[in-house]
Amino acid sequence: MVVKDFLNTLIDYQHRVETVLSQVIATDATASPLLAKAMTYATLNGGKRLRPVLVYATGQTLGQSLSRLDFIAAAVECIHCYSLIHDDLPAMDDDNLRRGKPTCHIAFNEATAILAGDALETLAFRLLSIRDQHTAISAELQLRMVNVLTELTGASGMVAGQLLDLSSEGKTLTVAELENMHALKTGGLIRASVILGVLGAGCDDQNTIARFDEFAKRIGLIFQLQDDLLDITGNSKVLGKNARQDIKLQKSTYAILCGVEATQKRISVLMQETKQILNAMPYDVTFLQELCEYLLRREY
Repeated sequence: MVVKDFLNTLIDYQHRVETVLSQVIATDATASPLLAKAMTYATLNGGKRLRPVLVYATGQTLGQSLSRLDFIAAAVECIHCYSLIHDDLPAMDDDNLRRGKPTCHIAFNEATAILAGDALETLAFRLLSIRDQHTAISAELQLRMVNVLTELTGASGMVAGQLLDLSSEGKTLTVAELENMHALKTGGLIRASVILGVLGAGCDDQNTIARFDEFAKRIGLIFQLQDDLLDITGNSKVLGKNARQDIKLQKSTYAILCGVEATQKRISVLMQETKQILNAMPYDVTFLQELCEYLLRREY
């Protein structure tokens, strides 16, 4: 796949999930126009859409059609956007800029932002449980998807990682502690996105799930380490959020603990492992390979 084909596919995935999100929010949030407005603001205001892209790419790699993956892709982005709303609140990271715009609680108010996050979280699970003409998998696999998403984003996954992150402010973590925190906070939803793509393709082979999960674990850590670097080397205008926020909050990050060069070396090792995992798969993984390279080149 040449770069142009990769970028066209990436943009198609991004636009596709945004169309689905617009439709499902309009359908779901009918009781309160204000809530619908806040949910829309928090989801359709830009972003890389990495998690739904991983759903689409993984599912298509295993032969599933995009229409059968739409609700799954939208579900993981709902979870991601709810987590960003809550992360930005004064009680947590106290941020005022997200995706180049005022954060949800600044644009609306704290109460509305919290409720918009709550609504997006519950919408995600409604999307995973819908059975209609586009449902291509068994009810049993749908239930497994719900279980995977709750496990990897709840009290044993993303939410736990967020609390570890907040608790670590002003402290110096070991590299092992830091990577564990990243595996939960950032890696949890990225792993869920890939595994849901596998399950959404109707595949319940444990070997296949395990292979894709190993890929996802590394992509999640690469993504976070790249974020750590960009927080130091990037600028707020390009990032769409406040740069050097980790330093301001006295957070332990890989780049702060180990330095820029060591972080780049760690990313390089993880990337080699990722390529080996993908190359060993009996599928056309060209897009996933290109995606890995794209993540290394990103500036925001």
